[in-house]
Amino acid sequence: MAGQSSAAVAPVGNNPFLRAVAAISTLAGWCSAAMIVAAVGITCQMIFIRFVLNGSTVWQTEAVIYLVIAATLVGLPYVQRLRGHVNVDLVPLALPMGARKVLAFVTLSVSILIVGVMLYYGYDYWHFAWERGWRSDTVWGVRLWIPYLALPVGFGLLLLQLIADLVAMLTGVESPFGLGDE
Repeated sequence: MAGQSSAAVAPVGNNPFLRAVAAISTLAGWCSAAMIVAAVGITCQMIFIRFVLNGSTVWQTEAVIYLVIAATLVGLPYVQRLRGHVNVDLVPLALPMGARKVLAFVTLSVSILIVGVMLYYGYDYWHFAWERGWRSDTVWGVRLWIPYLALPVGFGLLLLQLIADLVAMLTGVESPFGLGDE
């Protein structure tokens, strides 16, 4: 689906919960974009230091890796809110509205379950690194709980957005799979 329109954005109606989650997901998208911009800036600085000043770099590569991973994870709820994921709607289009709603409910419920498990283990991994005081094995020696925090934050925000999508569908604010009575 090239050229997504603004119609693909998850509707919120007048529901305060859906509006709050939409605002949080949008903020997460902005934070993700800022991390990408920071990673590009650090990469440019690293190239300048290495090839113009003929110097060595210590922290730049590691910082860029952590920023890009964090941007990916923190950006998940924003992509879900914009319906920016790959969408193959052949099966939902072939189903009548009742079956379409059941399929959407099952799909969102399974997604919530899977992301919930990922959130649990992401939090567990982050907490383990924080509790043990893990540091990276590089000269920079980053405290690993800092970049690992992207795991529970990203999956937690994605879980919140998926729950909002389920609420929107169940309350009739959004039709299943964003398809009307086609």
